[in-house]
Amino acid sequence: MAASRSFTLRRDDYGFFGPGSPSWKVWGSPTALIGFQRAVTLEHFDPFLTAAVADSQGIYDNPAVRLDHTLAYFVLVALGDGRTAIQASEHLMTVHAPMTGIEPVSGKRYSANSPDAQLWIHVTGWHSVLKAYEMYGPGPLSPAEEDRYWAECVIAAELQTCKPSDVPRDREEVRAYFARVRPQLCVTERAVQAMHYLLWTPPNKGLAFAIGARLLSLATIPTLPRWMRKLGRFDLPRIVDVSVRIPAKMIAWAAARRDNWALIHAAPFIAPMTGQIFAAHADSTPPQQLSTITPHAARELYGSRGSRSLWDAVTETA
Repeated sequence: MAASRSFTLRRDDYGFFGPGSPSWKVWGSPTALIGFQRAVTLEHFDPFLTAAVADSQGIYDNPAVRLDHTLAYFVLVALGDGRTAIQASEHLMTVHAPMTGIEPVSGKRYSANSPDAQLWIHVTGWHSVLKAYEMYGPGPLSPAEEDRYWAECVIAAELQTCKPSDVPRDREEVRAYFARVRPQLCVTERAVQAMHYLLWTPPNKGLAFAIGARLLSLATIPTLPRWMRKLGRFDLPRIVDVSVRIPAKMIAWAAARRDNWALIHAAPFIAPMTGQIFAAHADSTPPQQLSTITPHAARELYGSRGSRSLWDAVTETA
């Protein structure tokens, strides 16, 4: 079964970043799958996100669909046109809106759409995908490309409720962000359960997805700090860190050949929506406007919230 080619990724413009951008290189690479699994595992060290995931039960009811849709959002923002990205972001806000409750460790209220929660998801996602690209893909970006990558990360954050001044703008600011939030990170039984479920999904949730998750975990776990691996109780022997590097790089290289041909044809069994996006990216014809667009301009043209950013919208209703 091949991925459907009927999906149009870029009708109007080149989106926010365009051809040759580091975001297209990093998010359009097969290593993005490893980076995404890293991100959704790492995110559970935040007790508020853990509470939102545990209370909604989404990853337990249908992990393949839930994770596919989440990854698809990130890839659409990176690779899609402005219209597609804005519509995806507004859909995400709608999905997250009911996800509120009480975090049991602190007794504080959580909201999946809160600026702090969205910043955590955004930074861990963009950082993790770059980490996987560096370890298993072509290698580190050039200094100029990395500067541009983090600048593009700031632009992408405009589609979530992140407070603009809080979004890291370079690698040092990313490190400072992780150092700042580390004191509030913790591991609960629900967090460990979710991490293990994401890394080693039970076969009864779909054999192909379960096998894919377990194979990915061999590459994902070595990308994480050892203290996190021990706290999450998913550490692997050190020999795995060394032995997996070359095979993972070879598989990623092979999957990237011929415009991600292997990834696209495997995707229907693991992540069909994301596979359609990669297929559309490979087959995409030039859009009507051979230029990029800003999130502000795209929101004015295609958004249901007028010209307001999502940060403005959430602060006005707080």
